[in-house]
Amino acid sequence: MSTAPGVPLRPLTATLAAVTLAATGALTVHATPAQAAACNGYVGLTFDDGPSGTTPALLNALQQNGLRATMFNEGQDAAAYPAQVRAQVAAGMWVGNHTYTHPHLTRLGQAQIDAEISRTQQAIAGAGGGTPKLFRPPYGETNATVKAVAAKYGLTEILWDVDSQDWNGAGTDAIVAAAGRLTNGQVILMHDGPANTVAAIPRIAQGLAARNLCAGMISTQTGRAVSPTAATAAPG
Repeated sequence: MSTAPGVPLRPLTATLAAVTLAATGALTVHATPAQAAACNGYVGLTFDDGPSGTTPALLNALQQNGLRATMFNEGQDAAAYPAQVRAQVAAGMWVGNHTYTHPHLTRLGQAQIDAEISRTQQAIAGAGGGTPKLFRPPYGETNATVKAVAAKYGLTEILWDVDSQDWNGAGTDAIVAAAGRLTNGQVILMHDGPANTVAAIPRIAQGLAARNLCAGMISTQTGRAVSPTAATAAPG
């Protein structure tokens, strides 16, 4: 698992539901008391650099608080932890591409960029995560070549509106406060790994509910968070 932060050098300025698997294996989303009021908007919770040995704790926290999120997985980690990729899908999460080895893509040639992206598509699909439709470049670093290669594989590039700074040792209070700045359609950057991030999830859920915001999926058309029912919500 890469320890490099998934943030740019210059950072860019939930249905609340209990997710279970029905006996048929189909995803079922049940409304919770926190969902008494209609959602006034949707936000995208994203977690980079998984899967890993900490993924079960992260998924457990999300499920217990009725949240769904997009997991931007590294290909090398998907290959090393295929069971956790399947667990992400089973928990109702969406799985995205975060390259194979977390390099600085803008320093690579087109063939190397292609290998990083294509190998990750294959690794995630091979682990049972479906074929990703969303792509997040490491560090948020992108250019025309990166965008063109991502488009070649049918991927929509997704950056973020709010940086939780969990990669930089942010405390739980700071992570909760960052999530509190989210507005309708916006996306927050978090990571699979930091204990403070997992600890923040119950309070993130409470904060969203208090503002009638729900955790949504990220649209492949606009790159913004939308209702999971706005389009097909199958993981991947």
